[in-house]
Amino acid sequence: MFRKQFTEVQDAWTLAHAIVDTIREPLIVLDQSLRVVAASRSFYLTFNVNADDTQGKLLYDLGDGQWDIPKLRVLLGKIVPEQGAMENYEVEHDFPNIGRRTMLLNARKVFYETGSHSTILLGIEDITEKRILENEKDELIRQKEMLLQEMEHRVTNSLQIIASIIMLKARAVESEETRRHLQDAHNRVISVAAVQKHLHGSVTRGSVEMGPYLATLCTALSRSMIGDNRPISIKVSGNGGISSSRSAESIGLIVTELVINSLKHAFDETTKGGEITVAYDVSGTDWQLTVSDNGSGKPDGVFAQPKTGLGTGVVKALAKQLDAQVVTLSGALGTKVSVTHATFAAT
Repeated sequence: MFRKQFTEVQDAWTLAHAIVDTIREPLIVLDQSLRVVAASRSFYLTFNVNADDTQGKLLYDLGDGQWDIPKLRVLLGKIVPEQGAMENYEVEHDFPNIGRRTMLLNARKVFYETGSHSTILLGIEDITEKRILENEKDELIRQKEMLLQEMEHRVTNSLQIIASIIMLKARAVESEETRRHLQDAHNRVISVAAVQKHLHGSVTRGSVEMGPYLATLCTALSRSMIGDNRPISIKVSGNGGISSSRSAESIGLIVTELVINSLKHAFDETTKGGEITVAYDVSGTDWQLTVSDNGSGKPDGVFAQPKTGLGTGVVKALAKQLDAQVVTLSGALGTKVSVTHATFAAT
C-alpha cells in the first residue's frame, strides 16, 4: 500500500521531511559523509541554530565546531558503522548558545534498496533537567544520611552518659532495692543505646536484614550484661528476612527486654550452661520472634500469667505497635516468649 501510494520520489521525500519536522525530539538526518541532509524543527529550536547554517554542512562543522564532540565521533565513526544502531548513548557537552547539556543519542544506519548509499538518523534527547534533579536528589539523600549519622552518634553518646550517671548513683545508694531499680534502669538505657547503634549500622535505604542485625545486637547485650563469672550464652537462629527500620527497632527493644528478663529471673549465680535463644522466622508477610531460656521456669508447663513489671509492659506496648500477639509458656525446662505477627492474629 505504501509503495503504491508514493510512486513519485518527490512525494516520498515530502512525506519523509514532514515526519522529521513533526518529531518533538531533535533529529538529524546525515548522509554517508556525515553532512546534514535534514533536521527537525525541534533541533533548530533546541540548539538555537537555523536551517541555512545547518543543511549540507558537515555535522562537526556546525556552529563553529560545537558538535565536534569526541564521544559523538566515536558513535558515528565506529559504533554505528559496526553495529548499525546505538540507543541511549549519553553525552555531555558545553554549547556556546545554550550552555552545558546532557544528551541521550540514538543513532541508526539506514540502507536503501536502490543504490549503495545510506543515511544515519541521529535522535537527540535532552535530559539535562532530569540529570540535575537526580543529582539534587542524591545530594539531599547524602545530606540526610550525614544528618542521621550525626544524630545517631549524639543520641548514643547521650545515652551512655546517662547510663554512667545512673550507675554512679546505684553505687552510692545504701538501699538494696533502690540499687536494684537503678541497675535495671542502667541496663535498659544501655540496651536502647545498643539497639540504636546496631540498627543504624544495619539500615540500607529503610530496610534491615534481621539475621545479622539480631546477631550483632545479641552480641552487644551479651558483652554488656553477662559477666565473666556467669557462663550464660545468647544464641540467634531462624531464617532472618527483611524488615522496615521502624519494625526492626521495636523488635530489637523487645529482644532486649526479654533477654534482660531471662538474665534476671531464669538464672541464679550458680547456674552453669545457661542458654538464651533468640529465633526470628519469616513466612511471607508473617513473622514470629521467640526468646527462650533453659533456666528455672514454673514447675509445670503452663501458660504464664501476665506480669505487671516494667519490662512486661514495654514488650506488650511494642507488640501492639507491631500488630503482634505475645504468648508466654513457662515450665520446668525454662521459659519461652513468642511474639507473632500473622494474618490470623487479626481475625
